[in-house]
Amino acid sequence: MPADADPVTVLSEDESWSLLSSVSLGRLVTILDGQPEIFPVNFVIQRRTVLFRTAQGTKLFSAVMGDRVAFEADDHTAAGGWSVILKGRAHVLSATEEILEAEETPLIPWIPTMKPLYVRVVALEITGRRFEFGT
Repeated sequence: MPADADPVTVLSEDESWSLLSSVSLGRLVTILDGQPEIFPVNFVIQRRTVLFRTAQGTKLFSAVMGDRVAFEADDHTAAGGWSVILKGRAHVLSATEEILEAEETPLIPWIPTMKPLYVRVVALEITGRRFEFGT
């Protein structure tokens, strides 16, 4: 990399959504009792929202009861990487048509536990960065 080249590139909203669509593991960040909680989740992008499955518990409670959540996903190679962060609101899908639409996605729990609930994160803000690693 030339000495004057910037190793960090700010991504457009479209580039950020495209990169999010290329991976299936991310991290959901919530606040519970004033403390941050981070949950790894497998997910899909559907209509520029993040969709994941879960069961009753801390993840669900803190995601939908809080005012806001954050979501992060990234990837890398030997040459560089990227990171996308979105901030938004989460809600449990309850309308029949929303659930049917979610069931059409390839979203399957990675571990053999019951995850009957779909949660959608609607982005209020999305930012992304691409990184070029030094040599």
